[in-house]
Amino acid sequence: MITVSEMGLILDGHKLYEDVNLKFTPGNCYGVIGANGAGKSTFLRLLEGKLQPTSGVIAIDSNSRMSSLVQDHFLFDDFDVLDTVIQGHKELHDVMLLKDALYAKPDFSEEDGIKAAELENRFAELDGWNAEVEATQLLNELGISESMHHQKMGELSEPQKVKVLLGQALFGKPDILLLDEPTNGLDMQTEVWLENFLADYPNIVIVVSHDRHFLNQVCTNMCDVDFGKIKMFVGNYDFWLESSRLASKLAGQQNAKKEEQIKELQEFIARFSANASKSKQATSRKKQLSKITLDDIQPSSRKYPFVKFDFERELGNDLLRVENVSKTIEGVKVLDNISFSVGPNEKAAIMSRSDLASTTMMQILAGELAPDTGTVTWGVTSIRSYLPKDTNSAFNDDQLNILDWLRQFAEKGFDDNTFLRGFLGKMLFSGDDIEKKIAVLSGGEKVRVILAKMMLQKANTLLMDDPTNHLDLESITSLNDGLIGFGGAIIFTSHDHQFIQTVANHIIEVSARGVVDRADTNLDEWLNHEVMQAKVAELY
Repeated sequence: MITVSEMGLILDGHKLYEDVNLKFTPGNCYGVIGANGAGKSTFLRLLEGKLQPTSGVIAIDSNSRMSSLVQDHFLFDDFDVLDTVIQGHKELHDVMLLKDALYAKPDFSEEDGIKAAELENRFAELDGWNAEVEATQLLNELGISESMHHQKMGELSEPQKVKVLLGQALFGKPDILLLDEPTNGLDMQTEVWLENFLADYPNIVIVVSHDRHFLNQVCTNMCDVDFGKIKMFVGNYDFWLESSRLASKLAGQQNAKKEEQIKELQEFIARFSANASKSKQATSRKKQLSKITLDDIQPSSRKYPFVKFDFERELGNDLLRVENVSKTIEGVKVLDNISFSVGPNEKAAIMSRSDLASTTMMQILAGELAPDTGTVTWGVTSIRSYLPKDTNSAFNDDQLNILDWLRQFAEKGFDDNTFLRGFLGKMLFSGDDIEKKIAVLSGGEKVRVILAKMMLQKANTLLMDDPTNHLDLESITSLNDGLIGFGGAIIFTSHDHQFIQTVANHIIEVSARGVVDRADTNLDEWLNHEVMQAKVAELY
C-alpha cells in the first residue's frame, strides 16, 4: 500500500501541488491525468523517491518492490536483451552477480562457501531459478524473438528497445508498478497485449498516459492533477470525463431539487456500471461506483480547443490510387511494391508495426518524398492539407510569431489581426501567446498551430501522420471529435486506439506481407481478425 499524507511540492519556485492525500491499494490501477505541465510525471518521480516532497509524507511498505518504466532508451545499450529484462528485479540481479563473482574466485574459501549458501537461499526465495524462463516468455509475448535475446540492446531498433524496457518494468510482477506513457512507441498488437496483462494485475499499478482507450481498459481510478491538488476519483477516464461534465451541468442547475440531481447521478452511474468486462479492475470499479455521491464528482478546469474542419470543393468519384510503390531508405527497403486505393469520403488509417514504413508512405502521399518505383495518382478534385509527424518540417520560417506565420494561409479578408486572434483564441492561444515565435513552441503547441492552418485551408482531403503525438488529452478529444464530424476524406496514421476506432472506416495494413487492404472495416474488427490469424498460424 502507498499512503500520501498532506503532501506538497514546490519546484523551481513554483507550487505544483499542496495538501495531497491519497491511498493506493493492491488490485487497482490508477491513471494519473492532468494538463501538460501539471506535474503528472513529477508525481511518479516523487513516488519512486527520485524527488522529495516539500511537505508531507509518502509512506510505502518497506517490503514492497517497486518497478518503473525507464525513459532513457540508451541506458542499457551495452547489456544483453535478456539481462536487461532481469535487471528489472534489482535484488535478484544483484544476487546473481554476487553468486557468479564468488564462484569465479580462484581461491574460493570456506567463508565464501557460507556466503554462497546464503546467496543461493535468497536466490531461491526470489524464484531465481525461473528468472530466465520468465524473462524469455515475457520477451516472446512482447514480440522480441529468441534470436534477439542475447543481442546487445544497442543493436535493437527503437521500437524493439521500447518493448524490452517494458518487459524490464513488468518482470517479476512488482508490488508497485509505475508506468509513464507505456504505450508510446508500441504497435497496436503489443498495446492490446499490455492491456490484457494489466487487466487482472494483482498489485498496484500507477500509470500516466495520453491514450484514452488504454486508460479506459485498465484503470479502476483516476488521479486528477488540477487546481494545485491531486484528487482521486473512482472509475476509468471516460467516467471521470463524463462525471466532470455532469458536475458542471449540475452546478449550473441551481434551481434543481437535490432529489432530481441525485437521480441524474444514479442514472449516469448505472450506464457506466453496465460494463460486461469480467476483469478484476472492472469488478472493483463497479463496486466503488455504487458508493459515489454528488460531492464526489467535481467539474474540471480543463480547456478544450475548438477543432472543426470545413471544405469548399466537393470530391469527385476518384480520390487516390497507389500502384506498386517501393522505397529504400539508407539501404533498407521500407516499402515494397505497395498498392491500394482510397475512395472519396473514406477515412483510411495506415497501420504498420514499422513507424518508418507508415511515415514514409505518408510522406510519399503528401509529395514530400518521391517513390523509387510506382505511382501515386490523386483525383483532380482533391485539395490536400498535411500534418507531418516531424512538425518542425511544417514551418518555413520558425522565427515568425504564431500570428504572422498563420497569416500566410488565410484568405484575403480573413487575414486581419482581429479575425486571426479570435481564431487562435479558439485553439487556446491568447494574449501574449500569439506573439511567441514558432521556434520556442512546445510540441503540442506546434501541432495546434498546424491544425489551425489546416482549418484555414479548407481542404477536402486531410493527410495526418500521428496527429495526436504531443497533444494533451483535451486536444486529442477535440481533434477526435473534429475528424469524426469532417465530411471529406482523411488518410492518417496513429497509435491511439480510440482515435482510430472512432475515425477510420478503412484499414490499410502495410506489413511484411505487403499491403492488406480492408475497406469498410474499423480497428477492432481488424484487430480481431489479426488475433484469429495468429491462432490459425499456431495450428500449423
